Amino acid sequence: MKKNKLPKKRFRNRMYVMTACFLLCFITACGSGKNQPQNADTSVIADLVGEPSDYSKEENWLNIPEITHEVDTFYLYPTCYIDESKDAKPICDIDNKQMQEKAKPIYENQATVYEESTNVFAPFYRQSNIYEVVYLSNEELEQYQTQEQRTDVYAALDYYFEHYNEGRPFIIAGHSQGSIMTKIVLGEYMKAHPEYYERMVAAYPIGYCITKDWLKEHPYLKFAQGADDTGVIVSWNTEGTGNKGQHNIVVTPNAISINPINWKLDDTYAGFEENLGSRIMNEETGAYEIVKGVADAQIDMERGVVICTTEDVEYAPAYLFGPESLHSHDYDFYYENLRENVKTRVDAFLKTR
Repeated sequence: MKKNKLPKKRFRNRMYVMTACFLLCFITACGSGKNQPQNADTSVIADLVGEPSDYSKEENWLNIPEITHEVDTFYLYPTCYIDESKDAKPICDIDNKQMQEKAKPIYENQATVYEESTNVFAPFYRQSNIYEVVYLSNEELEQYQTQEQRTDVYAALDYYFEHYNEGRPFIIAGHSQGSIMTKIVLGEYMKAHPEYYERMVAAYPIGYCITKDWLKEHPYLKFAQGADDTGVIVSWNTEGTGNKGQHNIVVTPNAISINPINWKLDDTYAGFEENLGSRIMNEETGAYEIVKGVADAQIDMERGVVICTTEDVEYAPAYLFGPESLHSHDYDFYYENLRENVKTRVDAFLKTR
């Protein structure tokens, strides 16, 4: 594959200015409308930890949109609570200023991709401190997230469906810590609420591997097979060629990724010229711009990741993700292709209504 370089000096991606925001990535998955949970069963939801945050308060929402579309997105941001002080809480309060301030630019770099086709709702939620969980195994991470983090996300969903959704179809999307919360929602909350689940257009749990084994354990959840199927998982992890064989906390055996340029599951190469545009910082103006020719994509079928050959790019911290992890660019490198794909799936879903 031909390599391509990012434009020098003028353009530099700053998606995660706060470096540790992308240190934590989590497992996530989504459901398929073809094999729905048949009956509501609230018994599948285990006892919640602690009192939920109050989502009737607008200050507990990162974004509450005006309703201009027929479909919503419920978006969960990645890890924004990063506190290495001696007295730092392992799980932050809902009004933690550091978390809230760091979530705002990440929303702009990720959640805005859904705004052309959907109304994007984004709750603040209590988060794990990166320093509390960064060395846990994947199983330990998932279990750790079933504390106040899960309580808040469920409370936000309850309030969203009861007061904001008004019966519209919806997408659920996330990245990193937001993705493990998405997995918990889809594997438990949606199973308990099939009346909501049947309206799910798709889930975009981008930035951690979905595995074949996990899908076998949840047979009503299906991975996307192309660009326009609905009720499916749409997910990938991005790496450079130098990560082959390296430890990456977001990549596990039997992983699955879809190519975010050509929306295929095989190793068909998608070149730089096929990328509709990446969202990149223009250092001269201080503004983000859509730039073509930044990223290519090809699935490594053995590793289950998307390989990108872009050079001169900021990589995720090597001690966690390997020397050439492009986890921080999962969204922005394929921004325009993802935005177009959201529109495609929304249109396909609405045609069936």
